[in-house]
Amino acid sequence: MTILITEQFECDADQLWAIVGTPDRVDWVPGVKDCVYDGEVRTLFLPGAGKIKERILDRNAESRTMSYSCFDSPVPLESHLASIEVRPNAKGCELVWETTVIPEANEPFIKQSKMGALVQIASILDNLS
Repeated sequence: MTILITEQFECDADQLWAIVGTPDRVDWVPGVKDCVYDGEVRTLFLPGAGKIKERILDRNAESRTMSYSCFDSPVPLESHLASIEVRPNAKGCELVWETTVIPEANEPFIKQSKMGALVQIASILDNLS
């Protein structure tokens, strides 16, 4: 199952990239209270739910792209691969966030989490203005 989210933001692409493209920044991720990043793996801590480990597979600040894979989670995952891209445009920038996950039963949770993240990103950007 692939979940594709595209969202327009009225800000500079570098501002959005500074939020979503920083592997150990978690203020935009719902439920995450802390993160440890060792340069390859980020461990996200969710009080009451445990921890999630994601391997950063690729990160390119010039193209504002990052891909990662969750390999340790409180919910069973057979496969997880996600990518984030920030694309500048005439109105500011667009976030393209795609996740492929198996089993499909996890899709509603992941989609809900992404929608919550979009709200938090907007709030962070509003506070910058």
